[in-house]
Amino acid sequence: MTDRTRRLRVPQLFALVTATLVATVVVMASPQSANAELKAGAAVVDVTPKILPVLVNGSMLTRTVGTVNTPVQARAVALADGDEQVVIVVVDSCMMGRDLLDEAKSLASKRTGIATDRMLISATHAHSAPASMGCLGTDADPAYVPFLRDKLVEVISAAQANLEPARVGFGKANAASFTAVRQWIRRPDRLAEDPFGNPTVRANMHAGRKWDEAVGEAGPEDPDLAIISLQAKDGRPIAVLGNFSMHYFGDKDISADYFGLFCKELEQRIGKPAAGGKPFVGIMSHGCSGDIYRVDYTVPESERNTKIAIADYARGLADIAMKAYSAIKYDDNADLAMAERRMTLRYRVPDKQRLEWAERMMKEMGDRPPKTQPEVYAREQILLHQKQQTQIVVQALRIGDIGIATTPNETYAITGLKIKAASPLAHNMVIELANGGDGYIPPPEQHAFGGYNTWPARSAGLQVDAEPKIMEAAVELLEDVSGKPRKPWQLADGPAAKAVLDAKPVAYWRLNEFTGPIARDSSGRGRDAGYEPAITYYLAGPKSDDFCSADDVNRAPHFVGGRLRSRLPELNDKYTVSLWIWNGMPVDGRPVTGWMLSRGHDQGLAAYGEHLGLGGTAGHAGKLIHMSGNDARLQLAGKTEVPRWTWSHVALVRDGAAVRVYLNGALEIESSAPVETPADVDGWFFGGRTDNDSNWEGRLDEISVFDRALTPAEIQLLR
Repeated sequence: MTDRTRRLRVPQLFALVTATLVATVVVMASPQSANAELKAGAAVVDVTPKILPVLVNGSMLTRTVGTVNTPVQARAVALADGDEQVVIVVVDSCMMGRDLLDEAKSLASKRTGIATDRMLISATHAHSAPASMGCLGTDADPAYVPFLRDKLVEVISAAQANLEPARVGFGKANAASFTAVRQWIRRPDRLAEDPFGNPTVRANMHAGRKWDEAVGEAGPEDPDLAIISLQAKDGRPIAVLGNFSMHYFGDKDISADYFGLFCKELEQRIGKPAAGGKPFVGIMSHGCSGDIYRVDYTVPESERNTKIAIADYARGLADIAMKAYSAIKYDDNADLAMAERRMTLRYRVPDKQRLEWAERMMKEMGDRPPKTQPEVYAREQILLHQKQQTQIVVQALRIGDIGIATTPNETYAITGLKIKAASPLAHNMVIELANGGDGYIPPPEQHAFGGYNTWPARSAGLQVDAEPKIMEAAVELLEDVSGKPRKPWQLADGPAAKAVLDAKPVAYWRLNEFTGPIARDSSGRGRDAGYEPAITYYLAGPKSDDFCSADDVNRAPHFVGGRLRSRLPELNDKYTVSLWIWNGMPVDGRPVTGWMLSRGHDQGLAAYGEHLGLGGTAGHAGKLIHMSGNDARLQLAGKTEVPRWTWSHVALVRDGAAVRVYLNGALEIESSAPVETPADVDGWFFGGRTDNDSNWEGRLDEISVFDRALTPAEIQLLR
């Protein structure tokens, strides 16, 4: 279903969103003085709790753990260039609140002289680590929080003390087999209930486990394993900072999860005896993993790699990292720049009805902790109502031509792809859950699908447009630290795209957008189309080798009930529509599996118009069906069943009264179907019918429209 062997290089971002600023601190890039040189130092401090048992968060309900499986640690890299000092800390923790981190930064600054806005502190998101902030049913452990605070100061100070002349390099490798999308879209007739008793869950984590329940992934994955290597001038390794987008593996008792095991693998393979006792430190930071897990639900259940041991997973990931490490080229003259922005964002607070429900439930609970999911979310509504808003921190750091951006959230993979695509710098990573733990930020269009990642709570409570605000802040900060504008967005045209353009379409929508509402027309005629709501973006499209350059991935939107709309007034009774289709709906799920193309008036089904779809239980299951006007008895059907979750090419040719429909270049439907369309009927809809009956559940891509009837030979060239 998805192309997991291709190396991703993502195009640039689309939108401009202005953030509400509380304060902005920017350290602008400046030419390095002749005598300045890069220095680096690293340190590791054990942050395993001394008092057991300890509260551990990451679950819906509270739990305590009294056994240590593997130590949990804080790992730090300090950097200096003669003008600036910065520090990066990664902690084996599920998440850490901004208040705790601000306090630790303030104390560390007093000890080291490093400014607080030059400190980046992030969590690995291990669900088996002590609770240092409250989340859902678990409170912060009161004894562990001050202990962790002091340890953060200690590791920052130790890393600074180890500073020595250094060089830096960047490596990247594809680790697609170690990560996958866990957020899947459910069938429209299989909605689940939210904690408030409403059937709102159209998408949720792990919904792809059962193929009959789901129609496809809700977003893309990011398979890049990125590493920043720091060495002494003589080549002795100082530290390697890794970054990967995989939520967590899952381990028993108190544990650093796969993050800690990966670090140990690097230290065993790279580390050498260090002069003066300075250690080599391996670090794994958390990439954008809010909708990501390690199990690939696109393959049959019998083929899913669910039995792999955590040690084997970490070892395999380290194998890939070592290949990237061996190819790194180093910069002996890198300088530093860092920028920070603090923003105030609102919480999605409960309305009066929900607040009254929460207050009643809390009154019944009394002083005991929540025992059920509804009780957890009742307490969360009270907390959001009391807080109303919060301050978040976004940062960007430049080390030579390497960029690091941060979010304080559980960020979806697509958000990280947007940031990296727009960055002016040559090499990039995005570290999430940095400088705070402010919950999930789904892209705005995904809020409509509901699910755990959207249920209002401290774990997912920020305003609906938090994602574009945070993403845009990160990109602007990367512009600040680089002194350069963001990259322009342009997906290269491969041979198949060029063939479409050579055929002179009146409109050509490649549908590679990161988000709506505009689908750009690539024909040069300015026929931009509009995305309706209930669409998600940037999934893998068809035939990347043909539609893109060698290193790019063709992209496509997934239609979740919404449509793509356009007006093409010049089309009369001679036209051709070419498009690629990917059906996610089981063909036995409803009378019509889905309509992919329709012409007529919006919200109506008149005696004129034209419609193309896939048959379902009412007949012709999984085969192309064509309908002129509003009489279903006049449907025409193809001969070949279209496979589910597979890309196929479809072309509809209207030549006066003659209709021809092609599937993958072969003629499927040929008939006389006269239709008289009034001149003012110029509405075209893709991904649904004019009356919104049985709209498409799946992906569409590379839609081109021509003002003539193409020949069979011409249609072959569009595939």
